Amino acid sequence: MFLEAPIEEIIFKIIEEIKDLSQGEKVVVAFSGGLDSTVVSALALQALGRKSVEAITIDFEDYSYKKSLLNIEGISKYLGLKVKVISGKSLQEEILKKGPACNKCTRIAKLGRVKKEASGRIVLTGSNQSDSWGKKGLKFCQGFYAPLQNFNKIEIKKIADFLKLKTLRIGENEGREGCKLKHLLKPLAIPAYHGQAVAQANEILLELLAQENYLATLANVKVIGPLSKNIGLVNLLPLPGSELRGKIIKTLEKIEKLEEVHFLSQPVRLIIKANKGQFDNQHSRYWLEKGRLQPDFSVPIQIDWLLTTNKSLATFQVVDYQINE
Repeated sequence: MFLEAPIEEIIFKIIEEIKDLSQGEKVVVAFSGGLDSTVVSALALQALGRKSVEAITIDFEDYSYKKSLLNIEGISKYLGLKVKVISGKSLQEEILKKGPACNKCTRIAKLGRVKKEASGRIVLTGSNQSDSWGKKGLKFCQGFYAPLQNFNKIEIKKIADFLKLKTLRIGENEGREGCKLKHLLKPLAIPAYHGQAVAQANEILLELLAQENYLATLANVKVIGPLSKNIGLVNLLPLPGSELRGKIIKTLEKIEKLEEVHFLSQPVRLIIKANKGQFDNQHSRYWLEKGRLQPDFSVPIQIDWLLTTNKSLATFQVVDYQINE
C-alpha cells in the first residue's frame, strides 16, 4: 500500500499521534540504527523535543554489524538524540542456546530490555508491515507503540528521504537487515565456537565485498551442521564470477571455527531436525521455510523435516544440506 496522501500530511499525522499518546510525558525509542528506528526517532524529536526523547540501544557486541554501530553513532549526532547503550549479548546467548528463536530474542533480549530500562515510559518501535509485529500486532500494546505500523519499507524510505535521513546500508539484505545470529541455523550451544563462526564469517564477507566494490542485494553466510561441526553456506546475489567466488571461499576458510565453506549457486535441500512442537505444526513449518529462511537464501530451498530426539532442542537445527540437481 503506497502513501495515498501528501507526505507532509502523513508526517503531520504521525507527529500529532505521538503527541497525543505521550500526553506530555517523556518517551523512549528502541533504537537499532536502522532506517525504521531512525525515522521514528526523528518524528519523536519533532513531536516532543530533545529533552523528552531518549533512545535506548541494545549492544550485542560481536553479533552486531560494525555498520550498525556506525549508524547509531552517526544518526544520534545528526539528530541530537540522547542514546543509552545497554549490553544484551549474554541474554541473547542464553535465549538462543537451545536453537534459533528470532521472535523470542526480539521480545526478550531486545524490546524486553528496552522496556525494562524505560521504567514506565512509552517505548516507540520501528515495527512496520515488513515484520511480524507490524502485520499481526497492535499499534499500541503493553507500553509499546509502533508509529509506522501501517507503512511498508518503500513508504518509510519516502518519509526518510523527505526528512533528509540517511543510514548506512549494512549490505546483508536489501529488505530487512539485522543481527548476525539470525544466520546461525542451529543452537548457540557454545558461543565461542558457534557464535564466533557466524559472527566472523558474516563480518568478513561484507568487508571483502566492500573492498571489491561489489554491490550485493543479498550477502550472508549461513552456519549449519551438527553441533560438533560448523558448515558455512555463502549466499550472494547477484552471483559473482568464479574469481571473486574463489577469493571469498579462500578467505572464509581461514576462519578457525568454520570446518567447511560452500558457495550456493544451485537449488538446495535443507535437512532440518525440529522439536515436536514445531514438527507437528504445519503453519510453523511453512512460516519457517517461506518467511524465515527462503528470503535470506540466494537459491530456491526445499526442506526435509526430521523429528529430533534431542530433548534440549527447543526449535530447529539445520543439520545438513544437499544440492538439488
